[in-house]
Amino acid sequence: QVQLVESGGGLVQAGGSLRLSCAASGRTFSDYAMGWFRQGPGKEREFVAAISWSGGTRVYADSVKGRCTISRDNAKNTVYLQMTSLKAEDTAVYYCAATVASLPTTWLQGVSYNYWGQGTQVTVSS
Repeated sequence: QVQLVESGGGLVQAGGSLRLSCAASGRTFSDYAMGWFRQGPGKEREFVAAISWSGGTRVYADSVKGRCTISRDNAKNTVYLQMTSLKAEDTAVYYCAATVASLPTTWLQGVSYNYWGQGTQVTVSS
């Protein structure tokens, strides 16, 4: 079992920045690729970004490419999502998730993930 706890969400003005964190506990953190997903009001859950166990491979959704950076610190069992130039449409609950899948193409699908956090709310005011 892996337990994931997100933090860092909040209310921010459009154009601002936030850094989300996801702390993992349980099994070996570096065994898992990690992803961030989000679900906006009235919307389906969507992929945001993912990172390999080593941090060497990163994948981003087109909607956040250039504005978000995913990173991880395996010594701290934590994955981060740095978000800049935030827009109103970034308003959502953000979830981190862990997967044993090794192919980056599988990281875009939520069904590929084995464990999920409870989410953290990000609200961007325009």
